[in-house]
Amino acid sequence: MLSVSVDSVFVHKMWNDHELSKMVDGGIPFHMVSDAAGNVGKIYGVYNESLGVEMRGRFIIDPDGIIQAMEVLTPPVGRRLAETIRQIKAFQHVRATQGKEATPAGWEPGQLTLTPGPGLVGRVWEVWQPNQER
Repeated sequence: MLSVSVDSVFVHKMWNDHELSKMVDGGIPFHMVSDAAGNVGKIYGVYNESLGVEMRGRFIIDPDGIIQAMEVLTPPVGRRLAETIRQIKAFQHVRATQGKEATPAGWEPGQLTLTPGPGLVGRVWEVWQPNQER
Protein backbone atom coordinates (compact mmCIF):
# COMPACT_ATOMS: atom_id res chain seq x y z
CA MET A 1 0.00 0.00 0.00
CA LEU A 2 1.31 3.43 -0.93
CA SER A 3 0.13 6.97 -0.39
CA VAL A 4 1.09 9.30 -3.24
CA SER A 5 0.80 13.10 -3.20
CA VAL A 6 2.40 16.19 -4.69
CA ASP A 7 3.69 17.08 -1.23
CA SER A 8 7.41 16.73 -0.54
CA VAL A 9 8.89 13.97 1.58
CA PHE A 10 9.51 16.64 4.22
CA VAL A 11 5.81 17.56 4.34
CA HIS A 12 4.97 13.84 4.56
CA LYS A 13 7.34 13.43 7.49
CA MET A 14 5.86 16.41 9.33
CA TRP A 15 2.31 15.20 8.57
CA ASN A 16 3.12 11.73 9.89
CA ASP A 17 5.10 12.86 12.95
CA HIS A 18 2.80 15.68 14.05
CA GLU A 19 -0.64 14.53 12.89
CA LEU A 20 -1.00 10.93 11.73
CA SER A 21 1.01 9.43 14.58
CA LYS A 22 -1.48 11.02 16.99
CA MET A 23 -4.47 9.63 15.05
CA VAL A 24 -3.09 6.18 14.18
CA ASP A 25 -1.03 4.33 16.79
CA GLY A 26 2.52 4.27 15.43
CA GLY A 27 1.67 6.34 12.36
CA ILE A 28 0.35 5.03 9.07
CA PRO A 29 1.39 1.46 8.21
CA PHE A 30 2.51 2.24 4.64
CA HIS A 31 4.90 4.47 2.71
CA MET A 32 4.07 7.97 1.52
CA VAL A 33 5.53 8.75 -1.90
CA SER A 34 6.23 12.25 -3.19
CA ASP A 35 5.09 12.95 -6.75
CA ALA A 36 5.92 16.66 -6.93
CA ALA A 37 5.25 16.87 -10.68
CA GLY A 38 1.86 15.18 -10.30
CA ASN A 39 2.74 12.51 -12.86
CA VAL A 40 0.95 9.70 -11.00
CA GLY A 41 -2.06 11.92 -10.38
CA LYS A 42 -2.18 12.82 -14.08
CA ILE A 43 -2.18 9.13 -15.07
CA TYR A 44 -5.09 8.40 -12.73
CA GLY A 45 -6.98 11.58 -13.60
CA VAL A 46 -6.88 13.19 -10.16
CA TYR A 47 -4.34 15.96 -10.77
CA ASN A 48 -5.68 19.52 -11.01
CA GLU A 49 -3.17 21.23 -13.29
CA SER A 50 -4.34 24.80 -12.61
CA LEU A 51 -4.06 24.43 -8.82
CA GLY A 52 -1.07 22.05 -8.79
CA VAL A 53 -2.86 19.68 -6.39
CA GLU A 54 -4.39 16.24 -6.54
CA MET A 55 -7.91 15.32 -5.54
CA ARG A 56 -8.04 12.61 -2.94
CA GLY A 57 -8.06 9.42 -4.98
CA ARG A 58 -7.94 5.86 -3.71
CA PHE A 59 -7.17 3.06 -6.15
CA ILE A 60 -7.05 -0.62 -5.24
CA ILE A 61 -4.93 -2.36 -7.85
CA ASP A 62 -4.63 -6.15 -7.92
CA PRO A 63 -1.37 -8.08 -8.47
CA ASP A 64 -2.17 -8.23 -12.20
CA GLY A 65 -2.24 -4.41 -12.39
CA ILE A 66 -6.04 -4.22 -12.77
CA ILE A 67 -7.87 -1.45 -10.89
CA GLN A 68 -10.45 -3.27 -8.77
CA ALA A 69 -11.84 -0.22 -6.96
CA MET A 70 -11.46 3.53 -6.99
CA GLU A 71 -12.81 6.46 -5.08
CA VAL A 72 -12.14 10.13 -5.76
CA LEU A 73 -13.06 12.78 -3.21
CA THR A 74 -12.59 16.54 -3.14
CA PRO A 75 -9.84 17.67 -0.73
CA PRO A 76 -12.15 18.74 2.14
CA VAL A 77 -13.64 15.23 2.46
CA GLY A 78 -11.63 12.71 4.46
CA ARG A 79 -11.25 9.01 3.95
CA ARG A 80 -11.45 6.11 6.36
CA LEU A 81 -8.32 3.92 6.32
CA ALA A 82 -10.15 1.05 8.05
CA GLU A 83 -12.61 0.85 5.13
CA THR A 84 -9.80 0.74 2.59
CA ILE A 85 -8.10 -2.07 4.51
CA ARG A 86 -11.43 -3.93 4.81
CA GLN A 87 -11.93 -3.70 1.06
CA ILE A 88 -8.40 -4.90 0.34
CA LYS A 89 -9.03 -7.95 2.56
CA ALA A 90 -12.29 -8.60 0.72
CA PHE A 91 -10.56 -8.40 -2.68
CA GLN A 92 -7.81 -10.72 -1.41
CA HIS A 93 -10.42 -13.22 -0.20
CA VAL A 94 -12.32 -13.19 -3.49
CA ARG A 95 -9.05 -13.62 -5.39
CA ALA A 96 -7.96 -16.49 -3.12
CA THR A 97 -11.25 -18.31 -3.81
CA GLN A 98 -10.89 -17.56 -7.53
CA GLY A 99 -14.28 -15.86 -7.48
CA LYS A 100 -16.12 -18.84 -5.99
CA GLU A 101 -17.02 -16.69 -2.99
CA ALA A 102 -18.28 -13.10 -2.94
CA THR A 103 -18.10 -10.71 -0.03
CA PRO A 104 -21.26 -8.69 0.66
CA ALA A 105 -21.26 -5.04 1.77
CA GLY A 106 -19.46 -4.52 5.06
CA TRP A 107 -17.94 -8.03 4.98
CA GLU A 108 -15.11 -8.63 7.43
CA PRO A 109 -12.77 -11.64 7.49
CA GLY A 110 -14.42 -14.52 9.33
CA GLN A 111 -17.95 -13.54 8.30
CA LEU A 112 -20.06 -15.58 5.93
CA THR A 113 -19.55 -15.10 2.22
CA LEU A 114 -21.90 -15.59 -0.70
CA THR A 115 -21.64 -18.15 -3.50
CA PRO A 116 -22.26 -16.30 -6.75
CA GLY A 117 -24.62 -17.86 -9.26
CA PRO A 118 -28.17 -17.89 -10.60
CA GLY A 119 -29.50 -19.49 -7.40
CA LEU A 120 -28.46 -16.45 -5.38
CA VAL A 121 -30.35 -13.92 -7.49
CA GLY A 122 -33.23 -12.50 -5.48
CA ARG A 123 -32.23 -14.57 -2.42
CA VAL A 124 -29.32 -12.64 -0.92
CA TRP A 125 -31.56 -11.52 1.95
CA GLU A 126 -32.26 -15.21 2.80
CA VAL A 127 -28.63 -16.26 2.71
CA TRP A 128 -26.65 -13.34 4.06
CA GLN A 129 -26.82 -12.39 7.69
CA PRO A 130 -24.20 -9.64 8.21
CA ASN A 131 -23.43 -10.52 11.82
CA GLN A 132 -22.97 -14.26 11.31
CA GLU A 133 -19.53 -15.75 11.32
CA ARG A 134 -18.46 -18.87 9.47
